[in-house]
Amino acid sequence: MALSSLFLVGPMGAGKSTLGRMLADLLDKTFVDSDRVIEERAGADIPWIFDLEGEPGFRVREIQVIDELTRQPDLVLATGGGAVVRPENRAALAGRGIVVYLRTSVPTQLARTSKDRNRPLLQKPDPRQILTDLLAAREPHYTAIADLTVDTDHIHPRALAEQIVQYYLEHHENA
Repeated sequence: MALSSLFLVGPMGAGKSTLGRMLADLLDKTFVDSDRVIEERAGADIPWIFDLEGEPGFRVREIQVIDELTRQPDLVLATGGGAVVRPENRAALAGRGIVVYLRTSVPTQLARTSKDRNRPLLQKPDPRQILTDLLAAREPHYTAIADLTVDTDHIHPRALAEQIVQYYLEHHENA
């Protein structure tokens, strides 16, 4: 099976949704954000799901959505920052498309997420420590499944998108 889809992984604030839209446009693919699909199907936003079902309930929903989406051809999929914590998601992502890890530093994450109230894991004291801990726990998973790792801190999104497109075109032809 040709790897026609491109999957973006990385921590919150890495730019997965922003870059995903650009990449979908450049590659003439459909952009999908797995968190938005979960919200649409639940009829509620992610903070509400976390409040009612906790993180474990959210992760069950996420596994179902990622399994379904990764089976579709010609997508650019932006995943939630924690999608990689579940082995089922890692297997689906790594086995069904090209995975790009958008690496970003904790200070950049803080700057990009400081005013976003739709991030339940950050609605606690000391978001810097939370982001540091999350990155330490998740980065091994990001790197393990990534076909390409790019740093998003100091590069314009358009230039980054062009770099990812070049990689995709080179490796998709060989898939």
